[in-house]
Amino acid sequence: MGGGIISECGGGLPRNLHFGHWGTQTFIAGLRCFGLTAPWIIDRPMNREIFDTYIETQLAPTLEPGNVVILDNLRVHKSDKAKACLKEVGAWLLFLPSYSPDLNPIEMAFAKIKAHLRAAAARTFDALSNALGSICNLFNSQECRNYFTAAGYGFD
Repeated sequence: MGGGIISECGGGLPRNLHFGHWGTQTFIAGLRCFGLTAPWIIDRPMNREIFDTYIETQLAPTLEPGNVVILDNLRVHKSDKAKACLKEVGAWLLFLPSYSPDLNPIEMAFAKIKAHLRAAAARTFDALSNALGSICNLFNSQECRNYFTAAGYGFD
């Protein structure tokens, strides 16, 4: 599987949809130049243990030697375990400067995902999971390459 650069980020989902109780659902995925990779949703906030599990079980198996994983400066991303797991598959990390979402191509993809989630108005975790499954398939390679280009990354 090619694709070179992976932009990875997790984020809370839109909270203007009410599930009947307060809770946090977190969606995390990688963005490659051909589409989303390793999408994962959890019914809790992100922490380092969950991030490490995501890297080890979801993202790392999709990577090839030389792939770059772009991360923002969220504290849970600065994990020695995740770094070692990525190094084991030959990938490496690039941490973005603080407060620079314009350099993270996945932010544009997440904006699209959140707009579709608002329209889907899923009210349960299962409905949210199903909606995300459909939404993740809406990304095509040209769109994803445009996200990288807009964030300042070039392609050979």
